[in-house]
Amino acid sequence: MSDIKKYNEAPQNSNSQSLKMTIYSGKILIAWKEAIAVNKEIRDLLTKNGYVELGIFCFALNNDDNAKKWLFDNGYAHLLATINAAEGDLNALKWLNETKFDILYHIARSVEGYNDSKIWLGKKDRLYLALAMEMERVKNQIEKDNNDPHKINP
Repeated sequence: MSDIKKYNEAPQNSNSQSLKMTIYSGKILIAWKEAIAVNKEIRDLLTKNGYVELGIFCFALNNDDNAKKWLFDNGYAHLLATINAAEGDLNALKWLNETKFDILYHIARSVEGYNDSKIWLGKKDRLYLALAMEMERVKNQIEKDNNDPHKINP
C-alpha cells in the first residue's frame, strides 16, 4: 500500500467514504502512547470505547497486514500513511505533507529520526513528541528483531 495513488483514492468500501477525523484529547493521546508501548489492556480499552482505529493502529505498526488493510478500508488512510512514512515510504510522507496532515507528517519524520520534526512536535505539543518517540522505539525494536540471526523470521 505504499503507492501514492492508493492514498489519493478514497478508501474503498460500499460507501466509498472519505477520511475520518482524528482529533484526540490529551488523555486519549497518552492512552494511545501506552497502547503503542504494547500495553494490551490500554489498547483493548481504547478499542472498546470508541477508538477502534487507535487499537488497530497498534497492530498495523507491528506489521499486521490485516490491520493495515482495515485502516485503509475504514477511512484511516492517513494513519496508515503515517506508519508507511515512518518506515521510509517517501510517497506516503509526501502525501501527508500535501494533504496538510502536519502533525502526522512530523510524527512520521520524527520516527525516522529527523530532529527538526522532533523540535516542531515539541513546540506544538509534547504529547505528539512522546507518541512519535514511542513509535520510534517500537519500530527500532522490530528492526532489531528482524536483523537478529538468533530469531526465526517467518
